[in-house]
Amino acid sequence: MNPTWEDPIPDEDEDESSYEGGSAYGRDAVIFLIDATWEMFEENEGETPFQLSLKCARTTLTNKIISSRKDIIGVVLFGTDKSKNSRNNTDFKHIYVFHDLTEPGADRVLETEELMTMDCQNFTDKFGHSYDFSLADALWVCSIMFANCKYTLAHRRILLFTSTDDPHGSNPTLQLQARTKAKDLHESSIDIDVMHIKRQNTIFDPSKFYKDIALTAEDEEYKFPDASDKFDDLLTRVRCKDHRKRPMGSLHFTLGSDVKIAFKMYKLVAPTSKSVPVKLAKETNAELVSVTNTFLGDTGEILLLSDLKKYQEYGGRKIYMSDDEVKQIRYFDDPGLLLMGFKPNSCLKSHYHLKPSVFVYPDEKAIEGSTRLSLALIIQLNKRGYVAICRLIARQNESPRFVALLPQEEQTDDHGNQMVPPGFHIVYLPFMEDIRTIKCDTKHAAPSEGLVEKSKEIIKKLQFAYHPESFENPVLQKHWRNIEALALNRDAPDEIIDYTLPTKDVIEKRAGRLIEEFKTLLCPGAPDPCISQKFGMAGPAYGAPACKRARMDDVIPSNLQHEAATGQLLRYTVSVLKEFCRQNGIRCASKKAEIVEAIKRFYMISSSQ
Repeated sequence: MNPTWEDPIPDEDEDESSYEGGSAYGRDAVIFLIDATWEMFEENEGETPFQLSLKCARTTLTNKIISSRKDIIGVVLFGTDKSKNSRNNTDFKHIYVFHDLTEPGADRVLETEELMTMDCQNFTDKFGHSYDFSLADALWVCSIMFANCKYTLAHRRILLFTSTDDPHGSNPTLQLQARTKAKDLHESSIDIDVMHIKRQNTIFDPSKFYKDIALTAEDEEYKFPDASDKFDDLLTRVRCKDHRKRPMGSLHFTLGSDVKIAFKMYKLVAPTSKSVPVKLAKETNAELVSVTNTFLGDTGEILLLSDLKKYQEYGGRKIYMSDDEVKQIRYFDDPGLLLMGFKPNSCLKSHYHLKPSVFVYPDEKAIEGSTRLSLALIIQLNKRGYVAICRLIARQNESPRFVALLPQEEQTDDHGNQMVPPGFHIVYLPFMEDIRTIKCDTKHAAPSEGLVEKSKEIIKKLQFAYHPESFENPVLQKHWRNIEALALNRDAPDEIIDYTLPTKDVIEKRAGRLIEEFKTLLCPGAPDPCISQKFGMAGPAYGAPACKRARMDDVIPSNLQHEAATGQLLRYTVSVLKEFCRQNGIRCASKKAEIVEAIKRFYMISSSQ
């Protein structure tokens, strides 16, 4: 079972890097090992499995440039007629290293896009197809690429894309060699994840071959998700596997005198910001390195860290202390979680929130059996409706805090992909002085019963299924789209749709009449806004002038269900389709074909509901 949490980013007021047992130093390395046999070029709804695989590689490249530009990515094709690898003249035939392991860049993105747009005939002319490959050789090439990498690697992973569930079905020798090589890679801490893709009228059965390639003895309870045939589903699985899960630190959870569970701490949600500017030398354009020194005020002598001491004034005297003495004063106990007792879930109030919680996941490598005991504790706490109250010392010489361990069970989607990992949320509890009672002396007149009921009706009409991932930061999106267009030599960046703006037409359609009735109840003598606009007063408070909106309404159709069913959406321009998506809250990309598909899915979901 693999958790799907996000990268932890330290708080501004905390030094998260000082957590004990943090993540290992080095870069993450991932190799896209893509099947290039004939089956990968069978079209399914306009796209082939090979194109889906390369789209995932292209998206991962662009995401790495933004989020983790120091990580390295490689692309290897197997099942080609031509060979290109480190041992062309020996045994590794039909293995083509398209991209060696290196940092992502604009040239790699353009080369991947060029390969992605190739049809089957052009690919055959340039690379060819062959069934005489050995998957063991392909895995061996990947291991050599990891070994020859010039960077220090903290994590190594192979993402294997294929649509054939038994590539060596008629050759038991090649099957045994592939299983043996996969086992060797797992023992060398190289993860292998199978991104299986569904073809038309076929069923991908991992138990035939790939279950032994991807899973180890520790994954006996893991269930393969269903094969993907859509880009979004496949990309979600790739992100869950490829995303860097950097722990904030390690903790031991003491339940009794001889019972301990090992945890690793993660931060599930963190704010995203623009990258820090890099200072460059004006003459050479080389990156500058900042160096800070401390000088003695009298002589200008450079002071070392050993020359600096802390002091505390007492009785008019300065009491000097070394760093070791300061650490001894601050020491309370060793870092870890200590179980204090249990409380019902109802005792955990929402106003106890002090700062974002931390997620802990069992660390089987540190203490064997942590996963089983943690899972048993999660099941029992959820069954009885309790939370565990613990004392937390997160790092050395930190003050103890009381926390609540809120259990969370694993959740999967309809395809078997993990959406929520199993573990505990560490909820920080306040001390008595952290909570204060605010007295409000100002008295306001209570609203009328009719006004309250009308407000409830408006709220019910405007409710929708909210999810944070449905709303992207338009400022960040515009920033990175501009950089992408500049790096890829494009004439203009892709258009950004701001989903944070209110869908005015939808609001008017759902609750326009109720809002007007609410205004009448709230301010019976207020002037009509339409009349105010006629006499040159302030116009509508929620958008452009009425004349401009009227022209837009004439252009943008209110319903495209008939056009979506009859395939007539392509006769509309991109701007019209995007405006329709914005008005109806439909998430879509910038390309016309993807916008059309998003509108079709919108009406399919509406009709099913």
